Amino acid sequence: MQPLAVIGNVNVDLILGPAEPWPKAGTEVIVDHNELRVGGQAGNTALAWEGLGVEYAIAANVGDDQFGRWLSETFGERGRRWPVTPVGTTLSVGITHPDGERTFFTTRGHLPRLNLSDVLAVLDGEALSGGYALLTAAFLTDDLTKDYPALFDWADRHGIAVALDTGWPLDGWTARNCDAVRQWLSRSRIALLNEIETTTLAGLGDPADAARNLLSQMPDGSIVVVKRGPEGAIAIGTGGDLVSVAAPSVTVVDTIGAGDVFNAAFLASLARQEPLEACLAAGTTVASRAISTLPRSYGGPEPFREIVR
Repeated sequence: MQPLAVIGNVNVDLILGPAEPWPKAGTEVIVDHNELRVGGQAGNTALAWEGLGVEYAIAANVGDDQFGRWLSETFGERGRRWPVTPVGTTLSVGITHPDGERTFFTTRGHLPRLNLSDVLAVLDGEALSGGYALLTAAFLTDDLTKDYPALFDWADRHGIAVALDTGWPLDGWTARNCDAVRQWLSRSRIALLNEIETTTLAGLGDPADAARNLLSQMPDGSIVVVKRGPEGAIAIGTGGDLVSVAAPSVTVVDTIGAGDVFNAAFLASLARQEPLEACLAAGTTVASRAISTLPRSYGGPEPFREIVR
């Protein structure tokens, strides 16, 4: 299996809900569920790899407080290597809604201070050679994002294929943000985007046409994946052929991190050199299981091996 790594945001998620309707100012609402857990795109991806029994590396930082210590301890030896930034740890409060969607309130915290030196102090380029590194949360990791060109250069020197999932920009998909993402895609081997992100970046309404447009801006041999939630996922790779899979029908409990779980299962299958359709099927199957179970389950190593077999 080719090596895997994830780079980006690990923070604390406090999940509450479901809540409907949205409360008026000055009132109190009682909800049925609460959960304090590891969050962030990189954190969600890593937890899914843990649950699937997949070996991986992770580059992140934490704040200098009890939440930061808890995050580091959760990831054992991997977490003990993370740099500690002298600020409070980023905290997201997620309010879930009856339809499975959610609203986040997030502090800036430690995430903007993750930088290139932090990443390179944790990741072994030689050990990751020939593998994949998932780059997440571009719009939250300010210091690292400024050094993306150098990070891409490092990946190229070590033969590491970068998979990109930027997350949603805080100020929306402005022309400036779209231009930045297109530049990053020109250095990436895999794009892992949702449907709105794909069509917005390409300026095209059809997700397949939009995916082909983005693929034309990426290096030869790249892959564009479009995550479509309950409609499954599509991908376009070498040759331009469209591959699609449907998502299993499930009762949604919590969609938080669904796209990150998809990324984890997709890349784990790709690292096993499975066909593109099998990679999509793994992503949709594992993500569907995750969003429909409480406490969250990824199925475990044996069922995952059956999916990709």
